Amino acid sequence: MTTTAHVPTTPTKVPRVLLARLADIGAWLTPHSLLALVNRVAVAGIFWLSARTKVDGWFTVSDSAYLLFREEYKLPLLPPELAAQMATVAEHLFPVLLVLGLLTRLSALALLGMTLVIQVFVYPDAWPTHLSWAGLMLYLVGRGAGNVSVDRALGIR
Repeated sequence: MTTTAHVPTTPTKVPRVLLARLADIGAWLTPHSLLALVNRVAVAGIFWLSARTKVDGWFTVSDSAYLLFREEYKLPLLPPELAAQMATVAEHLFPVLLVLGLLTRLSALALLGMTLVIQVFVYPDAWPTHLSWAGLMLYLVGRGAGNVSVDRALGIR
């Protein structure tokens, strides 16, 4: 009696080909310009909404913002009044620049730095939120604003 060894056949390539096709479709549906635009608007929304909680009227830093920086945030090296003013200006300026796609890498880097300060000195337990923000901003720092931007119109990489 002879026995034959069972030799496994090579796995079919159909699943890999299908996955590759899906990857190609996904890449086609999410070009850099779309991802950059969505990231710019998402980050801008986060910081703009925060900025608006710090002002009375159009652009007067509120007493509650100063109190927040004095009592809760307590940043090292900066007087609370200066920190409140700086944060309020940054949270208004950089989101506008991001939405326009103007100086995008610089704006994203500035807000990334602000996120790092918030993470380290203010809310160290909020790392999942801050990490998600950082992911959006790192994409913009690394890849830029995309085609739908003032940066592109001005020839700024």
